[in-house]
Amino acid sequence: MKKRQLPIFPELSLCSAKNSSVEGARKFAGTTNLRQLRVIHALLIRPRKREEIDTIAGASNGPDLMTRLRGRGLNVKCEMIPGIDRDGRRIKFGVYVLDRADRRAINAWLRQIDAGAKS
Repeated sequence: MKKRQLPIFPELSLCSAKNSSVEGARKFAGTTNLRQLRVIHALLIRPRKREEIDTIAGASNGPDLMTRLRGRGLNVKCEMIPGIDRDGRRIKFGVYVLDRADRRAINAWLRQIDAGAKS
């Protein structure tokens, strides 16, 4: 099997936006799922701990919800932040963060919805 040469300029690549390294090329498919919409709104305000995601979504499986959002085109990152638990042990806990490309993709999707509603 012959390896493909990587393009010199990523923006000229023929690969899909999902696999592209170009930050602005991301496309969000949108959602009508109320849990996902609540979480997207909350993440647009600020990063959220995994436990907060469960509470905001109204479900107890935040990581699965994030996986589904990633499947719709977002690249929600889970940063592992050092902390100390209630027993005094050093731990790392997950904080979900939207990057700039995610914010742009969500805003583009919202503009598209708004334009459709005005038609």
